[in-house]
Amino acid sequence: MSCPRILIIEDDTTLSSQVARLLEEKGFSIQQCLDGQKGLLCALQESFDLILLDVLLPSLNGFSVLNQIRRVKQTPIMMITACGAEQERIEGYRKGADDYLPKPFNFTEMMLRIEALLRRSQQRIEPVTKTSELKVDKLLLNRAKQQVFFADCEVELTPIQFRLLWVLIENRNEIMSKAFLYHSVLDRPFSRYDRSLDMHLSRVRKKLVEAGMSPERLLTMHGKGYRFT
Repeated sequence: MSCPRILIIEDDTTLSSQVARLLEEKGFSIQQCLDGQKGLLCALQESFDLILLDVLLPSLNGFSVLNQIRRVKQTPIMMITACGAEQERIEGYRKGADDYLPKPFNFTEMMLRIEALLRRSQQRIEPVTKTSELKVDKLLLNRAKQQVFFADCEVELTPIQFRLLWVLIENRNEIMSKAFLYHSVLDRPFSRYDRSLDMHLSRVRKKLVEAGMSPERLLTMHGKGYRFT
């Protein structure tokens, strides 16, 4: 493998720089992000051979970043956790982490783990699982027919609005960042000056509320994204 690309998502600038320098000396191409939102955006928009992901990050924690990457990509991800944080490691594996590295870590051990992950990833085949229907209480979505029903009454949505609602319900109770939704729903990079996603969300909420759904089910989490509860 020539010059594998590694993304480091770590808010400790000293640690991130040290790891980046050591990996570059080993022939890796490195990109660094210092917070969760920027790290997620970078992971979704670019292609990496491996991601080193800290758990405790500003703006969006490592578990949320991991979960949203896994909805779209199967890039090998190594979580960086506090020493002895057993629950964090369990949570990371549950959400799709490939390995973990406890702080403080030995660079030789990190290199061995990275090399093992890269070898395994060459054999990785992304699973394809397609659910045809989603149902939450009175709300029913049929992906094949692109139809939405609330209490047996059809709710007319555009294809983009349908995809947006599907992703939010598929990830029910979890905050979906705008970066993730731009990538998975609008199929374009996130821009803070682009209000199109907000408009689509507003129209979806309006149509569902008119059909009888409580507006509290579809929430705007200011500065973070959206959540369907």
